[in-house]
Amino acid sequence: MLSNITACPLDCYDACGISYEDSKIKPLKIGHTSGFLCPHMNHYEKYETIQTPRYKGKEITMEGALIHLAQMLRESNPSEILHYRGSGNFALMQEVSDHFFSSYGATLTEGSLCDGAGEAGIIEGRGSNKNMPLSEIEKSEVVIFWGRNPHTTSSHLLPLIKDKKIIVIDPVKTKIAKMADLHMQIKPRGDLHLAMLFSRFLHIDHGCDIEYLDKHATEYEEFYELTQTIRIKATLDEIGITLGQIGEVIELIKDKKVAIVCGVGIQKYREGADIIRAIDAFAVMLGLFGREGCGVSYLGSSREHISSPFNKKAKRVSKVNTEFSNFKTVFIQGANPLSQMPDSLRVKKSISDTQNVIYFGLYENETSEIADLIIPAKSFLSKYDVRTSYSHNAMMFMDKVTESETGISEYDLSAYLCKYFNIDIESEEFYLNHFKDCSVEKDDGIWHVKQREEVPYQDGFDTDDGEFLFLDEFENNLEKTDMLHLITMKSDTSLNSQFKRQESVYINSSHGLKEDEVVTISSANGSVELKVKINDDLRDDCVLIFSGTKGVNNLTSSKHSYEGKSAIYQENRVELTKV
Repeated sequence: MLSNITACPLDCYDACGISYEDSKIKPLKIGHTSGFLCPHMNHYEKYETIQTPRYKGKEITMEGALIHLAQMLRESNPSEILHYRGSGNFALMQEVSDHFFSSYGATLTEGSLCDGAGEAGIIEGRGSNKNMPLSEIEKSEVVIFWGRNPHTTSSHLLPLIKDKKIIVIDPVKTKIAKMADLHMQIKPRGDLHLAMLFSRFLHIDHGCDIEYLDKHATEYEEFYELTQTIRIKATLDEIGITLGQIGEVIELIKDKKVAIVCGVGIQKYREGADIIRAIDAFAVMLGLFGREGCGVSYLGSSREHISSPFNKKAKRVSKVNTEFSNFKTVFIQGANPLSQMPDSLRVKKSISDTQNVIYFGLYENETSEIADLIIPAKSFLSKYDVRTSYSHNAMMFMDKVTESETGISEYDLSAYLCKYFNIDIESEEFYLNHFKDCSVEKDDGIWHVKQREEVPYQDGFDTDDGEFLFLDEFENNLEKTDMLHLITMKSDTSLNSQFKRQESVYINSSHGLKEDEVVTISSANGSVELKVKINDDLRDDCVLIFSGTKGVNNLTSSKHSYEGKSAIYQENRVELTKV
């Protein structure tokens, strides 16, 4: 008998619980879901999915598609095969395909198109990347949204921040910024310097938690000396912040429970790790870690205390600048690299030299358009899975809630290949139980990952000596140029290249352009033509092109962050010309 309880599979902060009733997706009323779903999941079923496999443009049966897939793999040396898996579906059973390809000797990917630089900075400072659960943000008195746009990316935070003091640090006057007690409309890439100045003036104002620092971060005086290398007036002028605003922040957070909620946009630069680490350092100077209702929320490790049952030992290449032309056969799962990888023009040329391109996913996109073999995946409603989150500690069981003849699950595809190539694989139930054994039911009726701390870092940090490791150097130079900053934030109508994608470039009216006028946006990597939308919520030194907009990654660089092997989508500056 089918269950009616599952969970949202999408790669976002909230990871909501879902009931499936009368063929409709509905929110669970218990837990953090609180009886409502985000816009993406509310409209999930109206988006058409791929219904039928195709080979060389012709529709075929699923059996025929699997035979073609096995032949492509058999006719390729394992060293000529690449498995490129995305994270648009965040459930744990997605990794079962890694088991087959690793066991077969193929190459997998590593690195991040999202949060890798920030996570690297967190791990360097704290020794680990633990969740600050939503339940702890709810207990705070002041919330600083630093580059996070909760109305779009984490709407289930909104009921939790009522009656709190809100500070927003963001180059865009977002909806939360318009509601805030203070909005600091910082220049992009100024976040590291601002975080350092916060720590400096907190120290000058005797606002540091000395007792906490003496116990958990004894090198704070050396860090304070590092902050003194910043020229105050010149830096504030360059990043668009005033001394009065810094003073106002320090006054608002004084003796309060403070949650600093960070988005990924602030670390989309080469020095992204240092940016997040400097924000962590400010929180350490305040003594926020290990205290109820306090801390820094980023994307916590969703895999903390969860072991993988799959074989994942394989040679790997970077997900950021993959050279597809080095492989004869490329199997792309749940990803759209022709749109979402940086430096799209390079990606298109590279993949055009690949003999066999296989696309395994739900939706038509730029990658499915060029694929030789298209295999439709099953919707999350029609298969079993388990998921965790990077913003809370719940483990969510995704039961099959409806039958469907369309598509094939990740497990069934992998099991077929393992059988074909005589590779050992356990039953689906074995793997599901393995993940379920990592959880425990609590008094609230919600299953949680075992051994997770509700208040992380209560016993100190996870570094070798248990102390926070401050930055001891940083690039103290702010580039000056007349070119414009590129912002690539998420849209409220799409999730990366899924769903309803944006089609415009947003700019401030000070540039003298007209609504719907076509312009060419150019960078060192390439260009794209888009229609103009006027938006005076932007700084006049910025352009906004939402992530997922077709052609936006013609503009972006395939270089990596200095740490974390992460994409740096906002590194390049751009210029506009009328068409």
